[in-house]
Amino acid sequence: MAIEPEDRLIQPTGRNFVENADVPADPVSLIEDAVEDGELTVKPLMVGKEIIFIEAFKGKGMVDPMHVHDDHESIGYLLRGRLRLVIGDEEFIAEAGDTWLHPRGVPHMSEALEDCVQLEVKSPPRKTWYTDAEILERKKNDK
Repeated sequence: MAIEPEDRLIQPTGRNFVENADVPADPVSLIEDAVEDGELTVKPLMVGKEIIFIEAFKGKGMVDPMHVHDDHESIGYLLRGRLRLVIGDEEFIAEAGDTWLHPRGVPHMSEALEDCVQLEVKSPPRKTWYTDAEILERKKNDK
């Protein structure tokens, strides 16, 4: 199931402050047309006109398959856990406090070696995921 271009646009939060507890953690199983393998939740904490700030939880063993972002770049920061990253032809093991870049157009993937909490900034802001509820709704509407 491809993420439709109009679904990639995400509206600004419209506020200058958000409490983390007020943002739901949405279960996700599709990012950039790639089916996720394992537990993944995404919280879009703040959306501005030119940037989005996301918190993601990845359960141990969760694999985010190789994919590409053609319309934005993103920077990740690992708050907790260990994560195997492949960015282009390089491989890294990220630990708490490490940071990485997914340049526009460069294939990348990750695997949670432990339960992980990751922060991510994307610019320009793009919604690159479908929640499980959105997938069910799309399937229902396709019938």
